[in-house]
Amino acid sequence: MPELPHRVKLIIQIPCLDEAATLPATLADLPRSLPGIDVVEVLVIDDGSRDGTADVARQCGVEHVVRFRRNKGLAAAFMAGIDASLKAGADFIINTDADNQYAAHEIPKLLEPLLSGRADIVIGDRNIAELQHMSWRKRQLQRLGSWVVRQVSNTSVPDTTSGFRAYTREAALRMTVISEFSYTLESIIQAGKKRMAIAHVAVATNARTRDSRLFDSVFSYIKRSSATIVRIYAMYEPLKVFTYLGLGVLSIGVAISLRFLYYYFTEPAFGPERQVQSLIAAAVLMIVGFQVVVIGLLADMISGNRKLLEDLLYRVRKLELPTERAAEESSPVHGAAPKSRWGR
Repeated sequence: MPELPHRVKLIIQIPCLDEAATLPATLADLPRSLPGIDVVEVLVIDDGSRDGTADVARQCGVEHVVRFRRNKGLAAAFMAGIDASLKAGADFIINTDADNQYAAHEIPKLLEPLLSGRADIVIGDRNIAELQHMSWRKRQLQRLGSWVVRQVSNTSVPDTTSGFRAYTREAALRMTVISEFSYTLESIIQAGKKRMAIAHVAVATNARTRDSRLFDSVFSYIKRSSATIVRIYAMYEPLKVFTYLGLGVLSIGVAISLRFLYYYFTEPAFGPERQVQSLIAAAVLMIVGFQVVVIGLLADMISGNRKLLEDLLYRVRKLELPTERAAEESSPVHGAAPKSRWGR
């Protein structure tokens, strides 16, 4: 029996939380045929909505719907969509927002670096400096946050908080988000540390339909984003992080000790009994600094185990793919793909 030609499948996933009002317009704008893509399907992740978002999605003809019984957060919805898309046989996955913020006609531009083999992940750059609906303060904070993420991830993505992004199947298989806040920053840092090829393209945006629901205030966003960046960077570079912290504390202790020695040898009336507090502080700081460095060594060994677990998770995910897909090579242009047998 001759082998059936491979049909390249794209799944557009949309995390939703109470988006019954905006979802129909978002779905209506999505393209259903694209150059280089044989099958285009849509997957909606209903993150515990109370307004019937999942029902609206089904009424609009969405092929796949994943529904949480209660709200789990954007990061969990994103990862549920990635796993569901992989099990549905996706070769490429695009993530977009349900509020129709991102212009759907830019999807071919987002896919082009993936189809040409130049990138594993593509991020849509909204050109934040020109966004009129975003205040000057928010634009500056976004630019600062993106700069920090670029430094810690060693990437060149200008808009790291953009949710308009595309993944190859191989990149999606290696994606693991543990944050409960948002996937945007963590996934870029993780991809950078895993040496994935990340590209970015300028994309247009539509007029804002509602305010952001991801955070209550700017302070809350800064706090949670900063915690996410520090935690993820420490996961991938624990020895560097703890060594810098330990050496900083150790240096303060050494400086206090040198101050004591200087005055001890230069001031005749100077006596140890007059500087007992300084000696104690110096000793404590040097001990703590040394201990932090040792903790860094232990964390680095734990990090090695984490990498092994990530590789194991990657292999398990690959085994969970449809049989024909699991047998293919990493490139999505080889082998034959079955029709999707998954849906909830």
